[in-house]
Amino acid sequence: MNLPLFISRRIYSDQGDRHKVSRPAIRIATIGVGIGLAVMIITVSVVMGFKHTIRDKVVGFGSHIQVVNFSSINSVENYAICIDDSMRRVLTGIEGVRHVQRYTMARGILKTDDDFLGVAFKGIGPEYDLDFLRENLVDGQMPVFSDTASTNKLLLSRIMADKLKVSVGDRIFAYFIDETNVRTRRFTVEGIYQTNMTRFDEMICFTDLYTACKLNGWSAERCSGGEVLVSDFGQLDAVYNTIINKVNRTTDRDGCLFSSQTIYEAYPQIFTWLELLDINVWIILGLMICLAGITMISGLLIIILERTSMIGVLKALGARNKSIRHTFLWFSAFIISRGLLLGDIIGIGIVLFQKLTGIIKLDPQTYYVSEAPMELSIPIIILLNIATLIVSISVLIIPSFFISHIHPAKSMRYE
Repeated sequence: MNLPLFISRRIYSDQGDRHKVSRPAIRIATIGVGIGLAVMIITVSVVMGFKHTIRDKVVGFGSHIQVVNFSSINSVENYAICIDDSMRRVLTGIEGVRHVQRYTMARGILKTDDDFLGVAFKGIGPEYDLDFLRENLVDGQMPVFSDTASTNKLLLSRIMADKLKVSVGDRIFAYFIDETNVRTRRFTVEGIYQTNMTRFDEMICFTDLYTACKLNGWSAERCSGGEVLVSDFGQLDAVYNTIINKVNRTTDRDGCLFSSQTIYEAYPQIFTWLELLDINVWIILGLMICLAGITMISGLLIIILERTSMIGVLKALGARNKSIRHTFLWFSAFIISRGLLLGDIIGIGIVLFQKLTGIIKLDPQTYYVSEAPMELSIPIIILLNIATLIVSISVLIIPSFFISHIHPAKSMRYE
């Protein structure tokens, strides 16, 4: 029989005198551990949800990997490349690649009778994955994008529509200026999207791939590049390395050199900013674990002082200091476990409530989302529970040595 475990269970289950000092101390310690764990769960869930939401929005505009003309890398100029059926078969044949799609960028000016706005036209074809745009469509309908003819349909952002004071169904002129002349096109606003990513919403509208190529003076076979979507974001680096080996430094039929870049390389400022959030998470985790440890230390010392007579009796009966220390560490483990259960209920409950109701709102102009995004990860919650339990018990080892200073003879007279 494990004597320390047996005694600690009896102490923990003993309700005893309700006026004992240890009762409120135990409650405070339990609540302290619970609040600390709940805050950690909520913090990690918010940061994970925020990072993944922003990441998915950036990927929605730029995909996971872009295959482009080598001259386009680190350049503001738009250089054409040929992503023909042969190259698309090479890309789709790479393990981990889910989808390949073409796009063409063209710069122009949208003009109404009262205002004008410089934008980037992103031409996309029928193979383009529209799931992201459909999720963020707030008015109108999704245009049917073509790579063989111009439908003259536009998908504008809410920011653009508000600035130009246009709505679905309105016609709008676009002007495209190059070194030789000015070309004019008249488009119809077919739909309006809103992602709250101001950087992209202010700049990008969507039209046909055929239209964007014609505006750049390119043939239908050429485009700005190909976007590669991977099946698992965790395998992004592996897929990218394969693309480097199979595609980079090869040429298309016109002799243009292929190159590629990941979404991290295309938008380094955004992902660097997201990585900085991890520092805040570690600071909060450290503070909450310290809170749990401090409340447990104070609670343990109060319990030891209150149980001084019992400790003296155990010593008089031959119990060793180590055995008595283990008794109180087991007792602390029961308190911590109860606090962890409380923290799990509170933390997971708040996260689920926010996911279902979205009651906590945010300013989309500042945070790029309209409500606090939260994401539950069971493995991380389990790790938080284990880490809190281990750290909390570890910090109690030194205070438990206070037991060795209690003498049996003196403890018998202790009240």
